[in-house]
Amino acid sequence: MQVKGNNVLITGGCSGIGKIMARICLEKGARQVIIWDINERAIAATVKELSGKGIVRGFMADISDPESVDAACAATKAACGEIDILINNAGIITNNRTFAEQTDRDIIRTIDINTKGAMFVTLRFIRGMKARGRGHICNITSSAGMLALPRMALYTSSKWASIGWSESLRIELSREKSPVHVTTVAPYFINTGMFNGIHSFFKIQDPEVVARKAVNAMERNKSYKGIPFSEHFIRLMQGIFPQRLFDFIFGDVCGLYTVMNHFTGRKENVTHEHVFTKDRNAGVRSEEVLRERENPRRKMA
Repeated sequence: MQVKGNNVLITGGCSGIGKIMARICLEKGARQVIIWDINERAIAATVKELSGKGIVRGFMADISDPESVDAACAATKAACGEIDILINNAGIITNNRTFAEQTDRDIIRTIDINTKGAMFVTLRFIRGMKARGRGHICNITSSAGMLALPRMALYTSSKWASIGWSESLRIELSREKSPVHVTTVAPYFINTGMFNGIHSFFKIQDPEVVARKAVNAMERNKSYKGIPFSEHFIRLMQGIFPQRLFDFIFGDVCGLYTVMNHFTGRKENVTHEHVFTKDRNAGVRSEEVLRERENPRRKMA
């Protein structure tokens, strides 16, 4: 689906490739770009920064909370009308610990945001898209959803689930002969700060390039887009090579199995957490809780 003339909603749209995609969509002539994010100040700053390129609106939403998603959805529809293009971009990576060192909270947060969040948001809009006979859903996943990496057990599992769900949704719509399309985008590590500290044999991807390729793939109704193109061959190589040889070549020689050893991610002195409640007028409001601790590498809505 072409961006021009359509309403585009982007989750996690205040940073990283989400923010870049918002700018690109405005430059391509989107009727409106709607940003969902968890940080109220970041929303205000992003709306101010991009408003010179077109109509951009922002709403607070915790996509891991169905009630918050409901409230943000109602506020968005009331202010902006129906959504034509949904880009599920929000996601987090919490740490580089082994699975045995994780906590229940780490598991819940990762799956709730990276996997369930996109499902919650999509469920609120897909029925309307089908009823109107038009729409596009673009799910930003990760190449980690096809290639298991040590010290990324939670992140990779959440992205494997995301890819499986996105592909299942695409097939369902296709078999129904629905005009609503789904694009799954799976980029390699992106230089947005989210993966600071990683040491990679393969090129870290430029966020501008990834964002532009993602939007272009969506406009061409591509079902799947690996970035870079070599990501398309991961499953083929896993099928051809015996497991031990694959582990040796890609894990040891290319260093993929040690890529997270020195991961730091984004670090800030203060992080903002939000407790969401319904608001009759604005749809969503937040109560900020400031905690002095390490930032959870969050690029989320």
